[in-house]
Amino acid sequence: MIKLERLSDQPILTPNPDNPWEAGAVFNCASVYNDNLVHLIYRATDITSAGSKGQYINSLGHAISRDGVNFERFNQPILSNDVEQETRGPEDPRIVEIDGIYHMLYTGFGGRFPGDYRISRATSTDLISWARQGVVLDEPNKDASLFPEKINGLYVLLHRRPPHIWMATSEDLREWCDHRIIMSALPDSDWENEKIGIAGPPIKLSEGWLLIYHGVSSTFWYRLGIALLDLDDPTRIVARQPEPILEPSLEWEVHGHVPNVVFSCGQIIIDDVLYVYYGGADTAIGVAKTNIQNIRFS
Repeated sequence: MIKLERLSDQPILTPNPDNPWEAGAVFNCASVYNDNLVHLIYRATDITSAGSKGQYINSLGHAISRDGVNFERFNQPILSNDVEQETRGPEDPRIVEIDGIYHMLYTGFGGRFPGDYRISRATSTDLISWARQGVVLDEPNKDASLFPEKINGLYVLLHRRPPHIWMATSEDLREWCDHRIIMSALPDSDWENEKIGIAGPPIKLSEGWLLIYHGVSSTFWYRLGIALLDLDDPTRIVARQPEPILEPSLEWEVHGHVPNVVFSCGQIIIDDVLYVYYGGADTAIGVAKTNIQNIRFS
């Protein structure tokens, strides 16, 4: 059975009271490994993300590390709530690189009316400066990522129309078609019977596309699971582990602004080790790992 091992019992990134935009919480981060540096693009809030605490505002921060555990942050966010669709700010980024361009899909949270959140896209060549490319799907939707390469000549998008994971394709990153369900919530599961959505972007292995995803049950919040998609036809599930690979157990994962949550938006591979970065209880960020050789589906 595949399980992740935490690198630390403590968060690797916590709210920074000296920066008002990230004083409430830091969580749900994209991760990129480039030029021997680990980059985290993380969601931050000025006050807590718990709805009863007020109208929090999201921003996206940037931190870098040489060892993947000890991070230095930039003082200013890379994106904030300065466009209409993001009145409440950008959330939950996921990043892939295609042909030298970084594509970040994230949730543009408007908060002006029920369902006012849209999958949005920004691009960069250096992970520092980002150009917004606008809304990807004009519908209430989230948990989205591109595949890190074209498949059969098409861009491929994963997204979530609750309670399932969906896929769509595009020739130009603007018009998306052939929407279909590729993974469904499992009514008989004790941890993913309510809804599912992707964690980080798919990872290309020789055996297939490795997909880490989150599951929610009717009695518990977010855990992480793992599945394998076919390399040539990623609508086909090759394998799916019945048990979660990570679930809340540490104090800061069980108790926080939103309790009982481990939620990931990104992972990296360094020297055949998979590092999964995750938010705990919508409050802080942790990291867990496993060797790629340990990823075997029975």
